Order: sequence, then C-alpha cells, then structure tokens
Amino acid sequence: MMVEYRYSSFYEVLRHHATTRPKATAYFVGDRKITFGRMLLKVDTFARFLEFIGVHPGDKVALYLANSLEFIVALLGAQKLGAIVVPINNFLKEEELLYILNDAQAKILVASAEFSKELQNVFYRSGVEKIIWEGEYNGLDENNISFSEILDNLESHEKVAYKPDIDDLALIIYTSGTTGKPKGAMLSYRNIFSNIVGVEKLLQITPKDRFIVYLPMFHSFSLTVTVLLPLYFGSPLVIIRSIMPFSNIIKQVLLKRVTIFTGVPDVYNALSKAKLPWYFHFFNRVKFYVSGAAALPEETLQRFRKKFKKGKLLEGYGLSECSPVVAVNLPHKQKPKSVGPAIPGVTVKIVDEDMVELPRGEIGEIIVKGDNVMLGYWKRPEATAETIVNGWLKTGDLGYMDEEGFIYIVDRKKDLIISKGINIYPREIEEVLMKNPHIKAAAVIGVKDEKSGEVPVAYIELEEGANIGVNEIKKYLREHLANFKVPKAIHIIDELPKNATGKVLKRVLKERINQ
Repeated sequence: MMVEYRYSSFYEVLRHHATTRPKATAYFVGDRKITFGRMLLKVDTFARFLEFIGVHPGDKVALYLANSLEFIVALLGAQKLGAIVVPINNFLKEEELLYILNDAQAKILVASAEFSKELQNVFYRSGVEKIIWEGEYNGLDENNISFSEILDNLESHEKVAYKPDIDDLALIIYTSGTTGKPKGAMLSYRNIFSNIVGVEKLLQITPKDRFIVYLPMFHSFSLTVTVLLPLYFGSPLVIIRSIMPFSNIIKQVLLKRVTIFTGVPDVYNALSKAKLPWYFHFFNRVKFYVSGAAALPEETLQRFRKKFKKGKLLEGYGLSECSPVVAVNLPHKQKPKSVGPAIPGVTVKIVDEDMVELPRGEIGEIIVKGDNVMLGYWKRPEATAETIVNGWLKTGDLGYMDEEGFIYIVDRKKDLIISKGINIYPREIEEVLMKNPHIKAAAVIGVKDEKSGEVPVAYIELEEGANIGVNEIKKYLREHLANFKVPKAIHIIDELPKNATGKVLKRVLKERINQ
C-alpha cells in the first residue's frame, strides 16, 4: 500500500511553517529564540550563497559540525538546491574524515572551527573546493568562508528552479560497520518521511511539544528523531552544543519546558543513578523519554522507571539503513526487554539462513521491509545486493517476536559466539554483568579457541571506587549463568571504546586481542 506524504522535502516543511506560523518559535539556542519566518530567511540566504559558488543538484555538501543552528541551516539550504547532504561524525580523525570526503565525492564542506586541526590537508587530499566555517576561524580567504558573514547579508532567494521528488537522494549517512571501511547508506526523502509518519501514528506530537537535541546531530537517530521530526510537527527544538556538562541539559529541560527527551542507554544509566534536585521531578514536563542507538540494559530500564514516574521511557530499535527507526515500544503498552512492535508502515520478519520465516518465539535474523529501507549503499552495488534481498533489508541482528508482534533483540549476528556447537549470546552475559552494582559497563566478545571453536571473553568498566576483582566477578556469573556461558577471561579496563552515541565498539576490542 502506497503511503501519501504531505511534503517532498524538508525545505518544503520549513516553508510551510514559515508561511502559516512565521512568528512561532522554531529553535532555542542559549537565550535566543529563532522563529520559523527568520529561519526560512537564513536557509534561503545560505542556499543562495551555495548556488553562487556553483552548487548544483546532485552535488555533495558534507557537514563536519558541532550541534548548532548552522547545522540545520546548511542541511536545509543544501537540500533546497537539490544537493545531497553528507553528515560526518565529528569524532573522526583526519584519515577517517578524508576517506568519507573522497568516497562521497564531497564538493563543499561546512565545518566547525573547533575541528580545524583535522582539516589542515583537506584541499590537498580531497576534492573539496571550499570550506564554510561555523565559529571563529582565522584563515578566511576565497576558499575558506565565514558562515556568519554569509548570514549577515540576509536576503530572500527565489531563483532556484529545482523541484525535489520525494524519491530523490537526500542524505548519505556513513555507518561504522563491524569490519572494513564505513559504507554510505543512501536515504531518500521518502525514507525519512516514512519514519516520521510512522512515529506520528504512535505518539500524539503537536506544535506545543518541545524537543531537545544534545546528542550529536550527525547521527541518524539524532538527525531523524530530534532534528527532522520536530521540524515536521512544527515543534520548537532546544539546541545544546555538547552533552557536557550534563547539568546544563537538565537545566535546559526545566527552563525550556521540554516534553520529548531523546537519549542513549549511557544517558539513561547516568540519570537513573544521578542525585537530581527534588524540584526536577516536580517541575519537569517530559512525557516521553525515547531511547535508541544501542541496546538498553534491563537493569537501567527498571532503575529509571522507579525514579522517573511522570514520563514514559520508550525503547526503540533501528539502524542507519532504515532511516533509522524500525520499532518502538507503545506509550500504552510496553514490555520489558522488548523494543516494541514495528512502527506503522514497516514490516518485520524473523528468518533463518535461507530467509524462511520462523515461528513466533524462535530466534533468527531480523529483516525489514518498508518505505524506510535505504536506496542502497553509495557506490557499493555488491554490498547493497547482499543486504537488500527482494526488498527485504537484512539487519544482521538476531531476535525473536512474540505473538503480539513485539520484537526482542538477542544480539548482533556477527557477535554470536558458537562454542562447541552451542550458541552463546554476548548480550545475555552483558545483561547479567550490568546487574552487578560494581559494574558500570560491560562488553563480551568471541575469541577463537582450539578446543571449543570460540569462547566468550569479557571487558568490564567498573563504577568509580568499586572494589571487586576478576575472581569475584566469575563467582557472581556462575551463580546466574550456565558454566559454558561464563567468560573464559575477564579484563577490567579503565574505559570501553565507544562511538559518539555510546555504543561499544567491539571490533576495537577484537583488534586488541588479535594484536
């Protein structure tokens, strides 16, 4: 069944709000308020400048930015011209950044001045023609341009003849992947709108709701759920540049009367343990806490629900290749350990190795079909053909579904450990470890073993001041797990390697063992 979408692009969404509600607040940045009317003027001005420097439909505009109003202006301004936006993880170092710029064939780069160290060689080692700098940059010239100077010359711009089609390529989001170089997931406007329309049917969001974005905007979860979704509904967005200090986020939630709060498991774990002032619980207006980007440990979920009784914590599931939302728990019905049913418009199946659907309750690979499934991987036809089969996207995640269609994630297919022919799911061991009050974070990986084929090995990050040793941890695990699941080795380390949204990078741990 074809879904009817109201808009063809996100620029159209902005223009709609700017026409119908020009004086309504669109964004809060510190003490400033930016209306939809003013935002449209900024976006039009930026689009005009991009057109002036030779940006055409199909050109790539890369964003290497901190959270800022400029991120959204650049995104919508580029899309007005039909350019394809490439948001880049600003945690990446020079070599990783250059790889993406070259792979995506980026023509223009919009960057925050605080990341200038990583960009010293961009003009020599990539096809980037100009850098537009957000913030204070000292080396301005004809190829290094000030974002604020562009916006100082605000003027309307209606020369653009480009009319977007909903199936046009809007974004290329690079996924970290467990092996090899990152791949660019190609997302159309339809892909992202399908996510938003699916969420619209589950959560009654209105222009009176207020969102907050402090997670990095470049991440697919943050970009769709906390940047584009509020724009769609005309809901004001509170923009926070950085997650630190976290006390500032708590303060802004209260001051700006935020109603929709999105976070990752690390954030909810910290909040569930934090000593918050009594008035936060009394005055905060948050009705939904949405968790995504990584699996939420059951222990964190239970602790959070006991502490935050006013709002509902809804765990969801997705991946960049699905724009990214696949499933989310329902406000009126939630099940512990479940990521909820598929959002409206999305179909999920659990299948075996031959992609034959399995009965309810059996563990298999999760596959997804719907308007949210990406167009494919940029310049990777073979990888696309392996991942999308007859319209079904193979997620690489293992899980099962109950009789009501609620999905339970068991583990990543690549993380599955097969020891003496028996399946061991690292996430099950991690969940047990996380219930120990001394343990802050845990990751379990499979390591090759001559006798067993593979054995589990655990890496553990302790809570500050915790006093527990490897033998005590093993004893604790033996009380809760079958012997074959107890890790053969346990390493206590200062900090687990994580990506920008707090997901543990297991490939880094595997590399350490193989060195």
